[in-house]
Amino acid sequence: MSKKKNVAILGSTGSIGTQALDVIRNQGDSFQVEVLTAQNNADLLIQQALEFEPNAVVIGNESSYQQVKEVLQPRGIKVYAGESALAQVVEMESIDVVLTALVGYAGLIPTIRAIEAGKPIALANKETLVVAGELITALASEKGVNIYPVDSEHSAIFQCLVGEFHNPIEKIILTASGGPFRGRNSQYLKSVTKAQALKHPNWDMGAKITIDSASMMNKGLEVIEAKWLFGLNSDQIDVVVHPQSIVHSLVQFEDGSIKAQLGLPDMRIPIQFAISYPDRLKADFPRFNFADYPNLTFEKPDLQTFRNLQLAFDALKAGGNTPCVLNAANEVVVEAFLKDQVGFLQMSELIEQTLEKIGFIKSPALEDLVETDSETRKLTKKLIEKI
Repeated sequence: MSKKKNVAILGSTGSIGTQALDVIRNQGDSFQVEVLTAQNNADLLIQQALEFEPNAVVIGNESSYQQVKEVLQPRGIKVYAGESALAQVVEMESIDVVLTALVGYAGLIPTIRAIEAGKPIALANKETLVVAGELITALASEKGVNIYPVDSEHSAIFQCLVGEFHNPIEKIILTASGGPFRGRNSQYLKSVTKAQALKHPNWDMGAKITIDSASMMNKGLEVIEAKWLFGLNSDQIDVVVHPQSIVHSLVQFEDGSIKAQLGLPDMRIPIQFAISYPDRLKADFPRFNFADYPNLTFEKPDLQTFRNLQLAFDALKAGGNTPCVLNAANEVVVEAFLKDQVGFLQMSELIEQTLEKIGFIKSPALEDLVETDSETRKLTKKLIEKI
């Protein structure tokens, strides 16, 4: 790389954010941290800023502003607080790429602002495209902004397509680990606890995405995201359960050939590829060895037991504001599950009830999506209270 890229990391204290900093720590000749943001974890944000010395930091929770400011401002680091600051900081002229690693719907507005400012996006926040895929892709096209996927599955598809962009895709196949409850039936899932759901067999992720993986909603959201990233129809997207998480996803072309991207389950690889593209930087990540994995297996997902994946396919086909409803309802029920307010299977039931009650908007504007998100959250919370 000819010069260091200045990277803004939105959500630097989360799982993706901390792994991104690990990449930058080991690729100091290629990257400079320009902006760090966090919602609540002021202590870790301060620690990160002291190490990487960014131009600016944003703490979302305004009650922590003084704490962060007192430590970092004397070091010449600008300190801001609140949602509006988060949306504004991505417009800084010095930023070369914005890594959006915020959890959930919170990533939408900052991503829009970054695209409007012409910043390339390394997208780890799938909910942005789930909620507003049509708006985001149209805006990125208008502004000439590239969106580089960070999800391991979408990164795999993207890597398979390098050098193939002129060749039409017949279909893509997203792989899913199956999570901790692969092969279990509904009777078993009725009584599972959050502690069980949080024990993913292969990946080390944040709480929300780990629960989504256990319920297969994470794969459902990825299906919707894939439509917008790669310009596909729902019938061009398949899901296969691959427990070893070595084959990260596959692309089938019109001649029948299939390309796959393989590697150990390590999010640092797709993070590094997204922020360094088109370069592949030498790294010391552990290498995959076929001898360690003599059996790579694949099976169909159980759409009856894990209803969330089917709900996501249905939402994708419905279009409009339906994926926004799906996402908002899911964020609410996952939070409730983590607080022991609902059971594991009740999450799907509540999402389905909410989808039936929220009004459909065929071609929503941004204001419609904001309203849909708010309305959905209120309704889902009311349904939870009735349980």
